[in-house]
Amino acid sequence: MGLLDGKVALITGAGQGVGRGIAEIFATEGASLMLSGRTEAKVITAARELREKGAQVEAMRADVTIPADIDANIAQTVERFGGIDILVNNAQIVYTNSMLLDTSDSQIGEMFDSGPLATFRYMKAAHPNLKARGGGAIVNFCTAASERWDMQGYGPYAAAKQAIRSLSKAAADEWGSDNIRVNTVAPIATSPAFEQWCKDQPEQAADIMRQVPLGRFGDPVTDIGQAVLFLVSDMARYVNGVTLPVDGGMANFG
Repeated sequence: MGLLDGKVALITGAGQGVGRGIAEIFATEGASLMLSGRTEAKVITAARELREKGAQVEAMRADVTIPADIDANIAQTVERFGGIDILVNNAQIVYTNSMLLDTSDSQIGEMFDSGPLATFRYMKAAHPNLKARGGGAIVNFCTAASERWDMQGYGPYAAAKQAIRSLSKAAADEWGSDNIRVNTVAPIATSPAFEQWCKDQPEQAADIMRQVPLGRFGDPVTDIGQAVLFLVSDMARYVNGVTLPVDGGMANFG
């Protein structure tokens, strides 16, 4: 028996990194999965690999900045699996190490469109389907960067992620009576994009590592995936509206 037997989960940004890690854990625990992402080849490959391990998985291309793609993503999940129990809003366009004077309106717009606005749209679109199943769980993503003492270069990114955190808490409060739990994860994890950033910004990467008491960056499967599994499973059925740092002890969320 898996912790997610009989559950249907939609995961955005599931072609690589954290989203892919979460998909692997969910599949192991018995969930049926809809994987979405902007790069169709990546989610198709991820779905095929999980299907070869016995999981029920579908994949589709969806750009979270396009409302029609979000609606189609929800609709196809319901059509294929009969409903939705779990929503994981992982996808987001990110510009880090961006000083305010060097950040363009279009970059701010991309981060907010793909982050809080997409999260808002997905949650609203998923709500009636979650409610129809007697409730469910949503996990969104914020960042420890919003809690840094030194915010140089992190303002636009942290602002978008902090907006997600606020929307998540509002949804947790407003939809608790529908038995829909909404929680937020603040991770530090390896991924292709993060590894490239570490190569491009070695001094900043080293600075972040010095702030992690456990002395390593998280693994998308065994660290982040397991934490998200906890939040969406019945083990956390009384956990709602929290921000869970999964970062080796770096963050200090109040």
